[in-house]
Amino acid sequence: MEVKREGLYRPITWEQFRSDVLSAISVLSQFVPSGSRVVHVSENRYDWLVTDLAILSLGAIHVPLHASLTRTQQLSQAQDAEPCCIVRSNNNGLHLPGLPCLSYHASPTDGAMSWRDELSKADLAIGQQIVEQAIANIRPDAIATILYTSGTTGESKGVILTHGNLLANAIRAYEVFGITADKKRFNFLPYSHIFARTCDFYSWIAGGYQLVLAESKDTAIVDCQATSPHIVTAVPYFFDKVYRGLLVAGVADAPGILKKTLGGQFEMGVCGGAPLAMDTLDYYVSQGVQLLEGYGLTETSPVLTTNTPTRYRRGSVGPSLPEVELRIAEDGEICARGPSVFQGYWKKPEATQEVFRDGWFYTGDIGRLDDEGFLWITGRKKELIVTAAGKKIAPTFVESLLNQDPLVSQSFVYGDRENFLVALIVPNLEQLNRLTQDLGLVETDIHEAILDHRVLETYQKVFERRLAELSHYEQVQRFSLLLQPFSVETGELTGKLSMRRSVIAEKYATVIRSLYR
Repeated sequence: MEVKREGLYRPITWEQFRSDVLSAISVLSQFVPSGSRVVHVSENRYDWLVTDLAILSLGAIHVPLHASLTRTQQLSQAQDAEPCCIVRSNNNGLHLPGLPCLSYHASPTDGAMSWRDELSKADLAIGQQIVEQAIANIRPDAIATILYTSGTTGESKGVILTHGNLLANAIRAYEVFGITADKKRFNFLPYSHIFARTCDFYSWIAGGYQLVLAESKDTAIVDCQATSPHIVTAVPYFFDKVYRGLLVAGVADAPGILKKTLGGQFEMGVCGGAPLAMDTLDYYVSQGVQLLEGYGLTETSPVLTTNTPTRYRRGSVGPSLPEVELRIAEDGEICARGPSVFQGYWKKPEATQEVFRDGWFYTGDIGRLDDEGFLWITGRKKELIVTAAGKKIAPTFVESLLNQDPLVSQSFVYGDRENFLVALIVPNLEQLNRLTQDLGLVETDIHEAILDHRVLETYQKVFERRLAELSHYEQVQRFSLLLQPFSVETGELTGKLSMRRSVIAEKYATVIRSLYR
């Protein structure tokens, strides 16, 4: 493993990692009984990985909260989990009265214990003894973690995953990619999401290859240049951002520029969590890099399907992992069962019953399986637009086509119970500035430029070009340009960058209504 310390990336051996985990087990054993829950809120860091394995080795249940949530949201989820202990990062003051709290901060000022001080007093022999007990006693059906997922509706639900769920998915996700021990895998996605936790962290343990931890998501490209990874796991937004940056710089067509930008050895990107734009995919392929899209949910640990180096079909999310079964319901909903499918939602039996029928988990996503078992995602069941004429439209599919254009950063398509579709478009500001210069609008304020008829006509041509192969009722008839991006901080996106459609529709209700007048 490589971790940045004192401004430089430094190696951490397996033996050092093992010693640090044993120390953490010794410390946490004082406060954490087997079967109890530990709330953990922290940004990505080496300590996160150590804490995770220590909690699991104690037979306790790890409840990681997203560091990006507001304090109110974190407190609500922490109270729901009913923990015995809290472990938190330097910059987080989350605290529940009466509970022991450990802080990664060297000198916490609110009564929390210092993680470093406690580790200095750890007994490795105690940690080793507990690990041996865990190997003998922890069963595959024991709960390993509860992950709170807000989803696109904003409702917070705790997903229960077992040791067996995590182990099955990590091993299969590692095996299908066949990553050898000499390869480096780069991680910057948050470990509080199951995607990075399973596909980067646990698969690394299963496969024994090399793992590089980014200093932060904001330094990901710089960190890639410093460490030269072979594999990068990310959401499509990251891969698209790299591509758009090269386009804006005017160097996208330079041979080898993509690999050079990400450290020189980049050969494979693994992505999921949102639709991947086909022009981004095609660009990576043209630069000699495999960009492999997969599909899954927190409830499935997460990977259900993925394209691989040897089984690949452009535009699909790949075939299912070994031991995972898929079927398509009559209404097009994707259903799954297998060893990585979750037990249920924490303290929500009714919500659990709603998503399980006859042993199948109903994902809420719409798709189809082709004759070779490749899955194609076409939309989200709850997000389907039903027009006034009764036509059903998957807005995420229309949006994915629009987002492929360099002029478009984000798009939101609306039209439920209406006669036609409208859209809110967040322009790519760099491309928009270039467009205004080409149109001779150099002296025009950007707020005025997005209302200029020449700019609007250019975007209208984007709609015509990108949606040319869709039916007439899937065409966007009117639109408005927005300068404020949709974001997690404003509540318009989930932590996985999926749109909270009801939030956006409510926030921009006046704009949307004006498009229908």
